[in-house]
Amino acid sequence: MIDLRSDTITIPTPEMREVMKEAFVGDDVFGDDPTINNLEERVAEILGKEASVYMPSGTMTNQVAIRTHTEPGDEVLLEQSAHVYFNEAGATAALSGVICRLIPGERGVYGAEDIEAAIRPVNDHYPRTKLVCVENTSNRGGGKVWPLEKLAEVKKTAHENGLKTHLDGARIWNAAAAMNIPESEIAKHFDSLSVCFSKGLGAPVGSALAGSNDFIMEARRFRKQFGGGMRQAGIIAAGALYALENNRERLTVDHDNAKMLAKGLAEINGIDINPDDVETNIINFRVEGMNIHALIEKLNKQGTHVLAKDSITIRAVTNLMVSESQINIALDHVRNAMKS
Repeated sequence: MIDLRSDTITIPTPEMREVMKEAFVGDDVFGDDPTINNLEERVAEILGKEASVYMPSGTMTNQVAIRTHTEPGDEVLLEQSAHVYFNEAGATAALSGVICRLIPGERGVYGAEDIEAAIRPVNDHYPRTKLVCVENTSNRGGGKVWPLEKLAEVKKTAHENGLKTHLDGARIWNAAAAMNIPESEIAKHFDSLSVCFSKGLGAPVGSALAGSNDFIMEARRFRKQFGGGMRQAGIIAAGALYALENNRERLTVDHDNAKMLAKGLAEINGIDINPDDVETNIINFRVEGMNIHALIEKLNKQGTHVLAKDSITIRAVTNLMVSESQINIALDHVRNAMKS
């Protein structure tokens, strides 16, 4: 099977499983799990932040961050296709009681002028604008990487207007790899950021939220309130720590495979894609002359699995489990499906 549905489908390697099996553990709610403590310290070090806290998922780290930065009735600014808004089950409203004000962007990216236009004036009739969120890379934007100058604009504009900044950095590792820079060069533009270990890095479980000591202390309270306190979770944190230390540099392999897939798709009649749009590991393409669900079914029968992004677009995501040779096989499967 060639699974291109997501980079979340990876399974632990034998080496990762061995590390997890031997992990030292303790009660993390009491702060006694040495493996989790090591992971949190390492994440903070890599990102250039004072502290971090380990949680079960990226949705939880994003939502805990929003709750920590805001009060019910406040407003959060984010791009219209953001994962926080689109794919987290309405949690901003359900858990934090905040309003989302959507900014129109280009493949997930927006600018300082968009923030300025969206900030509410001080008025008793309006919600208070408190937080600006960015997603890098942009999932629905096809793995788009935010230019560093745009991130600097966001930080400057937000802070000048008394707003905090949060990064949904589930794929910050891909963004840093694509730009060949340390992750801290991205993270420095944000008061808080969420990072994920179970996507491109290949760990089975977990994300971390990073920020200042005071911010993380408060975030730990909301983690507990949201049901995210874990006990002897060093077993899963060990997989995350292994992934962090061993799988970041190889992400460029996934990027190369994605570009190879995009170029091959562009040569197939009936496939609409611009290969130049592919910067990291996510490929979005459209199909002409065939229902996308029919194409997906034909690919499934041949052993290649992709996802419908919407009614007209298919998403494929290269990952740790897919090799260059499998990309060539997947392209053959698409050619066969488009002919039949």
